[in-house]
Amino acid sequence: MFRSERWRHFDFWLLGAVFLALVFGVAMIRSAIGCNLSLAGLVQRQMIYAGLGFLVILLVALIDYRFWGGAIIPMYAVIIGFLLILYLTAGQRFGAARWIETGLVSIQPTELAKIVIILALASFFAKNVHVPHKWGWMTKSLLIATGIAGLIFIQPNLSNVVVILVIWGLMVWVSGLELKELGILAAVGLVLAVLAFFFVIEDYQRARITTFLFPDPNARHGATYNVLQAAIALGSGGLSGKGWGQGTQTQLCFMKVRHTDFIFSVVGEEFGFIGAVLVLLLLGFIVYRCLRAARLARDPFGSMIAFGVAVLIFFQGAVNIAVNLNLIPVTGLPLPFISYGGSGLLSMMLGVGLVESVILRHKPLDF
Repeated sequence: MFRSERWRHFDFWLLGAVFLALVFGVAMIRSAIGCNLSLAGLVQRQMIYAGLGFLVILLVALIDYRFWGGAIIPMYAVIIGFLLILYLTAGQRFGAARWIETGLVSIQPTELAKIVIILALASFFAKNVHVPHKWGWMTKSLLIATGIAGLIFIQPNLSNVVVILVIWGLMVWVSGLELKELGILAAVGLVLAVLAFFFVIEDYQRARITTFLFPDPNARHGATYNVLQAAIALGSGGLSGKGWGQGTQTQLCFMKVRHTDFIFSVVGEEFGFIGAVLVLLLLGFIVYRCLRAARLARDPFGSMIAFGVAVLIFFQGAVNIAVNLNLIPVTGLPLPFISYGGSGLLSMMLGVGLVESVILRHKPLDF
């Protein structure tokens, strides 16, 4: 247990913002599934996940974040084991093996893997802060990320591989990678992405990209149709929306996966431009509090943990919203704290708990 005076350093603003996001998310899930009674149980399940998530935040905050620095290898090994089990035994949903079925709940190891990657990279960068930031240093950090990302790629789960690589890229950049090396790395990454498009990724993944670049305006099913319905929903919401539970695209089930991938379109339809902006501001505030914790951290390990969690929340939220706005191809990434999903929500709450642990033990302030 930590000393009682440390409670005054607990970031209640961060906790409160997460609470508001979760309450709003539950309300939007309830509205999104209104036209499908078979999904009614998801609201209660999300509330249970949210309650467990708050317990996770408090328990993780109680533990000194530096404890996790000594547990990186076993945690990394456990995640590798889960991903191997998933690849060898799990069934498929939407064309990919991503869930381990336990009978009671479905576990998605990839979500926890992103938090483990953040901890592993934070530990590496903290231990090598004085090492020359050249190719060898960068390559070692990349191997940490790709050791897990490779197993996620073969599920196949390209979107979360991109998330992990972005986390790595921004963490290695903020750790001191020089701009010249960063530019070379970006160019190599672009070449590899083009080669992967033609020779590596699955057909359905390639189809998502091609249908985004060359959409069929007359589509009546598939990803293109759903994106068009999402655009209609967002546009029809206007300034203030049609009201909770009153969105026609949502309530008439025109959009698929309304409670996960396209929940931002539900927000836009029912609460309009104002509601969508408020969601953006709320998520932006959560990211800001994580970055604040990174700035105030006692040591590089804590700073990199908080920064990594901020990158995860920001990038995943930005990608989800971009998909809803038809700016990028459909990815399947949920909107943090808003979309339905147990494993994803608990992993985000675990990340927030780590940030709270960092800020509780921050360096002494000068003011």
